[in-house]
Amino acid sequence: MLDTERAFFDSIQQNLLTVCPGQFVVIKGREMVGTHSTIQEAFAEGARRFGLESFLVRRVDAQTETVSIPALALGILSANPSPTIRRPGAEA
Repeated sequence: MLDTERAFFDSIQQNLLTVCPGQFVVIKGREMVGTHSTIQEAFAEGARRFGLESFLVRRVDAQTETVSIPALALGILSANPSPTIRRPGAEA
């Protein structure tokens, strides 16, 4: 998963280091779709544009760090669906 995005990031990383060091980039396929100053902004933009589809967020830095944020942490999915409200005396 995300092999294409990782390979693309690796291929443009040196250029990004001169253009936008310290920024967070959003990558989908072989396209960089945006740069952001915080990881929260980058994930929010990726989630807005791609919904439940996978996308890559990487910080432009000389050292590559992998961070995995599941859909639950982004609030895309909920582990606790709303409970069913039962009226008193109603059959279960």
